[in-house]
Amino acid sequence: MFAIFRKEISGFFSNLTGYIVIIVFLLFNSLFMWVFPGEWNILDSGYASLDTLFFLSPWVFMFLVPAVTMRMIAEEKRLGTIELIYSRPITERGIIYGKYFASVTLVLLALLPGVIYYISVFHLGESPGNLDRGGTLGSFFGLFFLASVYASAGIFASSLTDNQVIAFILAVLICFVLYMGFDSFAYLPGLKKLDEFVIRLGINEHYKSISRGVIDIKDIIYFVSVVAFFNEATRFHLLSRKWKKNS
Repeated sequence: MFAIFRKEISGFFSNLTGYIVIIVFLLFNSLFMWVFPGEWNILDSGYASLDTLFFLSPWVFMFLVPAVTMRMIAEEKRLGTIELIYSRPITERGIIYGKYFASVTLVLLALLPGVIYYISVFHLGESPGNLDRGGTLGSFFGLFFLASVYASAGIFASSLTDNQVIAFILAVLICFVLYMGFDSFAYLPGLKKLDEFVIRLGINEHYKSISRGVIDIKDIIYFVSVVAFFNEATRFHLLSRKWKKNS
């Protein structure tokens, strides 16, 4: 697994993918927070908070993370290198989690410079330091967990095809349904009695819960479970593909 992890991390920063992801994430958020006029601009709003960052970032990651994961298995299948990996002493689970942890590491590297936003807003308030530290820390954790789910969904989408574009579109669609889809489904006429249950199946409810500054074990279990579900679904798909070839 570590060899796969190291290979993917090396690939991110040898072909500029990693740098582009980090720069795009920071640039997009910075433009809306500090440059573009409007309600999302911290200086225009007159309120020192990071609400803009935590509102926009799930949408930014919805496209950036699939862009990172779309090639991970699809490209291996297209080039035939997946068979070479199979020939080595590594399990399907080791392949998947090696690629998954590499994606999550890149997400973490994109989030770390967000400390600059925190320091800036911390000192911008009329009373420096008048910032909800618990809520801010919880929101950063929530973003990390949310993007971790996106990464597992993206790798699953990449395993379904050998076309990177199709893998990207599938991953964005899955991530959108996970983030906003369940909230919309909950308000369908036939689901009124189950609306709370349906909403809690989506990421957004758990992301908002952690963003309040209270890291509930139920929310952690939810994120870990969804990640495990997609990673195991990817493993099952790779195994089924191998069985078909061997039969």
